[in-house]
Amino acid sequence: MNQTQKIILISVITVALFIADLLLGSVIIPLHDFWELINDKSSNDFLHTILFNFRFPRALTAVAAGMALSVSGLIMQTVFRNPLAGPFVLGISSGASLGVALIIIGFQTFGWFSRLAVLSNWTVVTAALLGSGLLLLLLLLVSTRVKDIMTILILGILFSSSVSALVSIMQYFSPEGALKSYVIWTMGNLGNVTGGQLQILWLATGAGVLIALLNGKGLNIMLLGEHYAQTTGVNIFVFRLFIFLATSLLAGAVTAFCGPIGFIGIAVPHVVRLVFKSTNHFILIPGTLLAGAAIMLMSDIVAHLPGSDRILPINSITALLGIPIVIWIIFRNRHLSQVF
Repeated sequence: MNQTQKIILISVITVALFIADLLLGSVIIPLHDFWELINDKSSNDFLHTILFNFRFPRALTAVAAGMALSVSGLIMQTVFRNPLAGPFVLGISSGASLGVALIIIGFQTFGWFSRLAVLSNWTVVTAALLGSGLLLLLLLLVSTRVKDIMTILILGILFSSSVSALVSIMQYFSPEGALKSYVIWTMGNLGNVTGGQLQILWLATGAGVLIALLNGKGLNIMLLGEHYAQTTGVNIFVFRLFIFLATSLLAGAVTAFCGPIGFIGIAVPHVVRLVFKSTNHFILIPGTLLAGAAIMLMSDIVAHLPGSDRILPINSITALLGIPIVIWIIFRNRHLSQVF
């Protein structure tokens, strides 16, 4: 099977999972009723509301989130030449978590959150975007002085740990209601994205993927190391700037709108490399887009426990799917120097 046939096969699987995500849930929509609703021939207002007001936005959110996290993980693993690097390795998730913690925990502690009830959803999203953006800006400033990419990786982890420590202190002193709200946010949710937010999520995803594609040649060269890339004329600082910007758009937007969703960014790129048996990013990026969307849709289907009225946290499902792949990566790289 050649690369084009593989792309077509993954595309068909993704479309099938997208339709399944629309059909399955606490209320299972029969396929016949689904086509009638799509063709506007059904008079069932109940199913129409479920399909178009809840499941379509949720499925579209799952596709965007899966694409964004997977591509950001792919480019991070390439830039840092580390198989366990993910979209949140630069501290983007921690920065977003700090912004949300300040809003949810801080505002509720002082009784301000209720005054922002109308804007609460957008307020949380804005706080997450600002938090992740400020942490990325700090890392970019550091990268102007630090040339070694592994040192930047370590600094990113340290920044992330420091921010997580601040959030933990806030959680310790927070009231019960605020703590519960924040913990629920950290579990991830694909169903709270409104129409306007969904448009912004897709715009951010499209912009991040476009930047990654435009830097595809640089990503291929980076597989041979930064020193080799410099000898071929790659401007390392400008390249890092664009890659960090793409990661911020992709992972930052998903974290802001859906909460921190783990393991997709680490696991999917390795699955795609295994399937396509290629290191060419002009092949890997499209494959990662489709595979990421498919796996996130599958995770959403499992999370909603078809036929049940219970919904599992999306983070739990992605972890159960991603952890075996991460373990496989570690055992495959028997020398620790190849992993860390």
